[in-house]
Amino acid sequence: MANSPGAPVIAIVSGPPGSGKSTLAHTLADDLGVPAIIRDEIKQGMVLNSTSSPETGFEDLNVPALHAFFDTVTVLARAGVSLIAEAAFQDTLWRPNLAPLAEFADIRIIHCTAPQSVLYERIAGRAAINPHRRAHNDNALIAAMAADAQSIDPFVPVRLEVAQLTVDTTDGYRPGLEHIARFITRPGTPSA
Repeated sequence: MANSPGAPVIAIVSGPPGSGKSTLAHTLADDLGVPAIIRDEIKQGMVLNSTSSPETGFEDLNVPALHAFFDTVTVLARAGVSLIAEAAFQDTLWRPNLAPLAEFADIRIIHCTAPQSVLYERIAGRAAINPHRRAHNDNALIAAMAADAQSIDPFVPVRLEVAQLTVDTTDGYRPGLEHIARFITRPGTPSA
């Protein structure tokens, strides 16, 4: 695993839908002066050129978006660019794609969390005001959450032996942004 001086840092911002990942990723990227690579934004860009139907939730774009996301992260990290990478990283799907990056980059994982009621409010709120969210079939998720929280697949965080930090996003950030930024930029950051 890369943990040597000069290795680019890939700060993974992860968590279930509605946990504040994108907002935190953009805030950190602006604060640190690095790019934010957002999986949902890549998929939204694909929707503009897609012939798929919104009724299918654009599910056929998930795999191409996954490949474009990791291709972009890989190209930047191989070029020595530190970055923030945001997606709903879950262990089974995402670990096989993240593990190879640890050979040449210093990966740090930030897990965003918030209570189920907050996740629901955020998902419903963004679906109501952001027309680009149609790419992600938020309405189906909202309906499932409203019907029965048990019907939602449980979120399984990525399990890699890298530095990890849990951030509660319920009301602001705990720990705060300064602590999170230090977690990303400090050499040899231990798990927190």
